[in-house]
Amino acid sequence: MFPPLTPAVRSLLIANVAVFLLQNLLGNAFTDQLVLWPLGAGDVVPNGGFMPWQLLTAGFAHAGIGHLFFNMFALWMFGSSLEMVWGRKRFLTYYFVCLLGANMLQLLVSTWLLAQQVTLSTALGASGAVFGLLLAYGMIFPNNRMIVFPIPMEIRARNLVIIYGGLELLLAYTGWQPGVAHFVHLGGMLFGWLLIRYWRGQPPFNKRRPPGPRIVR
Repeated sequence: MFPPLTPAVRSLLIANVAVFLLQNLLGNAFTDQLVLWPLGAGDVVPNGGFMPWQLLTAGFAHAGIGHLFFNMFALWMFGSSLEMVWGRKRFLTYYFVCLLGANMLQLLVSTWLLAQQVTLSTALGASGAVFGLLLAYGMIFPNNRMIVFPIPMEIRARNLVIIYGGLELLLAYTGWQPGVAHFVHLGGMLFGWLLIRYWRGQPPFNKRRPPGPRIVR
């Protein structure tokens, strides 16, 4: 039921916990340099400007112990299974493509919202990469049955991905759950889906790849 703790997942867990401890030790001034700010935030909030490294560091900072726990639990549950299939290098490539892609999408959305004077929002957490892992798990192990709170029954991994993806799209469009970076979640799933399609040589990439063996998983 529970996968073994694989090397890359272990390293990511340690890195996330270490950054969280530094956040609590060094305070908000340190965290403000890690979180993802929209472009132009420095004109509104002191010490709130965007820096390129935030596209990466925001994925290792967390808002609280609960936020950290659930992201790390999902990283272990989905990530270890994927690393056993892909290997360490390919798994880390996928993880960071999802993380960076999710934060780039969030940067575009949050910058647009700030420019429209709608809201100033920041983002932090590994959720973008985690939702990418969820997407990959559903694509590679579509028929694996899971029990996920609060769903009181077994559900296939493929159906779980569809439910979560649809829910995130609905919440992002309606704004019914403010304070949650839904576009980060959607970005992680989108970039993960594109990368897997690329590895498999499937549209829209199949005509652009050089001849060679296709990766089917």
